[in-house]
Amino acid sequence: MMDWTDTPWWLAFGLLGNATFASRFLVQWIASERAGESVVPEIFWYLSIVGSFILLLYAIHLKNLVFTLAYLPNAAIYMRNLALIRRKRRLLQAAVLEGEGAGPAEGGG
Repeated sequence: MMDWTDTPWWLAFGLLGNATFASRFLVQWIASERAGESVVPEIFWYLSIVGSFILLLYAIHLKNLVFTLAYLPNAAIYMRNLALIRRKRRLLQAAVLEGEGAGPAEGGG
């Protein structure tokens, strides 16, 4: 049986978390359609962090152990994905800069 006895503020907060968390799939779908292949944009991970954090706070408010444990580890996983994206970006930038310096010397001729 659903419990609708929570305060309107907490219900709105929980619904906001759910909407934020669910919106990441809409963002991923749109990005994939635009790219013509399955992609996960960086914003997906930020929405995941925000949505799961809000839902974690709501679960703690409800004192629901199962719900709390479901959202507790999520932020670490999402932040790790962001760290991997940043590392890849740095490596690509370093490779581009290295490639620019590998050409023939200017004016040496």
